[in-house]
Amino acid sequence: MKSDAFENVDDIVTKREIKIPLGIVVEKRKSTHPWGDWIWKPVEVIPGAGEIEDWVTLHEDEDWTQFHIATLPLVLHRKETEALQLAITNEAPHLYVVLRDNDDDTNRPIKAHMVTASPYDAQDYLDTSEDIIEKVPMPAAIYEWIKAFVSEHHKEQTFKKRRRDKLDIEEHKFGKSPIFASPTRH
Repeated sequence: MKSDAFENVDDIVTKREIKIPLGIVVEKRKSTHPWGDWIWKPVEVIPGAGEIEDWVTLHEDEDWTQFHIATLPLVLHRKETEALQLAITNEAPHLYVVLRDNDDDTNRPIKAHMVTASPYDAQDYLDTSEDIIEKVPMPAAIYEWIKAFVSEHHKEQTFKKRRRDKLDIEEHKFGKSPIFASPTRH
């Protein structure tokens, strides 16, 4: 299931944006909750996975099944290196997988929406509370790619305090109401 796009890149980190194909692996587990029969959870990614037409069963047991449900690109952009740097400095680096309800297919109740290394992007999706967002372990190969990409493109931004513009209060003229009231002194 490996694709050539993952292996045949020597100068990958020098590009402004790269896309790494990742297979999304989701686990379907029996629920003990009275309101649901199953719990769906992303559990891992497969680096360099090829495109698939339909879900592929990877592992199966009595109470759970793992499926490769889709292949999505992990997009690294040079303007987002601050978030990527944060992602790889975690004690246990991870990626975030976003799943959505699939109203189109009753046999496939969820669909993979996105995979990201950015904790900022993940937080944006968590704020909506409509999606399933889970951390999955970051494979070593992906960690090395992100580390090299950040090393190539990251530039620390120094904070510059901006000076306030002086307020130009227009002189009040007859027939024209002032936008800003002049300060009165007592």
